[in-house]
Amino acid sequence: MTEEMPQPCAWVVAVRMGYGHQRTAHPLRGLAPGGEVLLADDYAGMPDSDRSIWQRTRRFYETVSNARQVPVVGEAAFAAFDVVQRIGRFYPKRDLSRPDWNVRALYSLMRRGWGRHFVDRLKAASPALPIVTSFFTPAFMAEFFDYPGDIYCIVCDADIARAWAPIDPASSRIKYFAPTRRAAERLHLYGVRPENVFLTGYPLPAENVGDDLAVLKLDLAQRIVNLDPGGKYIERYGAMVADKVGEWPPGPTRPLTILFSIGGAGAQKEIATDMLWSLKSRIARGEVRFVISAGVKPWVRDYLERAIAAGGLSTSGDAVQILFADSMTTYFEMFDRALRTTDVLWTKPSELSFYSALGLPIVLAPALGAQEQANQEWLLRLGAGTLQQDPANAGEWLFDLLESGWFAEAAMEGFIEGEAQASQQIAAILRPAAATL
Repeated sequence: MTEEMPQPCAWVVAVRMGYGHQRTAHPLRGLAPGGEVLLADDYAGMPDSDRSIWQRTRRFYETVSNARQVPVVGEAAFAAFDVVQRIGRFYPKRDLSRPDWNVRALYSLMRRGWGRHFVDRLKAASPALPIVTSFFTPAFMAEFFDYPGDIYCIVCDADIARAWAPIDPASSRIKYFAPTRRAAERLHLYGVRPENVFLTGYPLPAENVGDDLAVLKLDLAQRIVNLDPGGKYIERYGAMVADKVGEWPPGPTRPLTILFSIGGAGAQKEIATDMLWSLKSRIARGEVRFVISAGVKPWVRDYLERAIAAGGLSTSGDAVQILFADSMTTYFEMFDRALRTTDVLWTKPSELSFYSALGLPIVLAPALGAQEQANQEWLLRLGAGTLQQDPANAGEWLFDLLESGWFAEAAMEGFIEGEAQASQQIAAILRPAAATL
């Protein structure tokens, strides 16, 4: 007897702008027909005119992200780009509903037909399932071209620019899933009606959470031991850990495992090289496992392989690993599995900041843009992350933090203060909406 698959309850939509929007949609793929995340900017039959607009936008984003590494000229180019995604002052609270030029430009393109083909394809399907998208533009398109079903948009950052709200938010029917209270309140300032904003947290992979947090607690119990080799944190807070997480192993179950995540534009690859050289001796002695997430870009993987070989190390064993896949879905599945045996996540403050809710302490590479700056501030206030120091000296300062018990404390702060069950909350909202069809 085979288990019946749940009825699909939403079109799950993302775009190929870095990894963040696809990663956000990935945990919800089980809600979609065929378990497929649709890409609004890349699908069979897309009109050339639509594809051209999306491609220009994506190329510009990746070029500017990498150009930031170039002194003066690159930094100036990124600063100019960051004006587009600028997040205004939150205080004093005031009406921020007036659309900026970025929003007006998007609607100008839609008036010329951009996105109509994608929305018409979903209209032709029956019934008109709710749309849930991890990027604001497909939500705007669905409303502009009169999609008959409900429209939901998942916010991917702790605070957001005006671009996330539609041109006339007071009359819009787009509903939002917000990861933080600040993001929810920001949407209110942008004019989105309070009843259209759900404070859910950020959707995390069910495979890393489990029913009633069972998988998360199992992984965190093993991680805590690795992150507190001197027992300093457990000595002070062992009763709390036992209450929140359960029993933990008597000693470390693996070498300290660091996962370094390179973003979709590949702009952090040099940091990985500096870390590799700094940790080389500890890796050779079996004290550290170093996992580098290269994503789906072969040139990033090839760069890392050359750097590893130049350091006299190898990926043939377990000590150094590169996470790479040919497809985004396979890559995310590989990444989520690797997180289960990760002790420290090192990443720029992207959407991965919210993975602190899995009990992962986070070392923060430099932020790229206003949204990542907001994520960084949120994570630091939470107490679940710390700014990276010189990666070339990681073999020293990182282990000072380890010996102090700080990483164990950060892991627990993220777990206790974060929200790990947002995916379940979002599904609970979408299923009743689909059931009315």
